[in-house]
Amino acid sequence: MTEVRAKKSLGQHFLTDLNIARKICYSMSGGTPEQPATVLEVGCGMGVLTQFLLQRDDVVTYGAEIDGESIVYLHEHYPAFAPRLVEGDFLQMDLKAMFPDGVRVIGNFPYNISSQIFFKVIENRDLVPECVGMIQREVAVRLAEPPGSKEYGILSVLLQAWYDIEYLFTVGEQVFNPPPKVKSAVIRLVRNQTTKLDCDEQLFVKVVKASFGQRRKMLRNSLKSVFGDFGGAEHRFFTQRAEQLSVADFVELTQWVAENRK
Repeated sequence: MTEVRAKKSLGQHFLTDLNIARKICYSMSGGTPEQPATVLEVGCGMGVLTQFLLQRDDVVTYGAEIDGESIVYLHEHYPAFAPRLVEGDFLQMDLKAMFPDGVRVIGNFPYNISSQIFFKVIENRDLVPECVGMIQREVAVRLAEPPGSKEYGILSVLLQAWYDIEYLFTVGEQVFNPPPKVKSAVIRLVRNQTTKLDCDEQLFVKVVKASFGQRRKMLRNSLKSVFGDFGGAEHRFFTQRAEQLSVADFVELTQWVAENRK
């Protein structure tokens, strides 16, 4: 097999530029040769990023690949890697069972599931100290934006609650096969010091989603449609829009909703 056919259903756009692959690889921190860090590459494709990860002596690289053709290709070209290559859907994997001591996540993420990958990272935040991914540029901008930006949204808040996010660099369309219709970007997530939010964390997610559900409206109206009118009680954020609130503001708002909802 000479190469793998890119499948639209899997959102595959294979990176062809080795310099960019190398740059992505070394954007992620590692351990030491004596105590290497465990890394999981999501969507190995034809191994353009994998080959550089395998050259690092401060990481032990595992792979998650859903495409059978890619699995065959990787087994042929990287036989030593084969025992650590898992065939299956990353979104369905039990990371705690597979990597009880934690794992860094890296990859040229398929555009059609990039948000789901980040939700999976949030779910496993106590296992995942770092994540480096290439995604659609507009999604990368959204995740890294501070409050007050029009791009700031649900995933921005939920990720920024647990991770420090850095927009690293932009990648043009021409370095992929097939080229996507949009630019890409590489971002890095590094786990912050937050171990627990000072509110009901499930309610926090619900409040954030409700707040951005009608993002053009003031928070009073967005929250009322989900939680009711709070018996007429008002919060100081009710005259603002969701995009104006920081993570800390949403924690405060969640505490208030918990006390005032009927």
